[in-house]
Amino acid sequence: MSHPWYHTAQWRALRKMQLDEFPLCAFCLHIGREVPANTVDHKIEHKGNWDLFIDRNNHQSLCASCHSKFKQIQEKSGILFGCDINGVPIDSNHLWNK
Repeated sequence: MSHPWYHTAQWRALRKMQLDEFPLCAFCLHIGREVPANTVDHKIEHKGNWDLFIDRNNHQSLCASCHSKFKQIQEKSGILFGCDINGVPIDSNHLWNK
């Protein structure tokens, strides 16, 4: 069940601003694909923290596939799997990116 905050006018406005400004999936862009985004994701789970929930710096645009697959894996494991078109791991915490 989704959090009630996702049903507020403020969230709908923030969601629209995010998707208008960043219409492509952030994860797909990392691997060189231009896929339209339809989901606004919280980079850091808000866990009921209103300030984190509405923080535009904590939002990213994702396609439904990346949100339901890669983002869920990242939240469970702490690792974002995959590489960009040059073979560089897309997880900024990967040793290759240090």
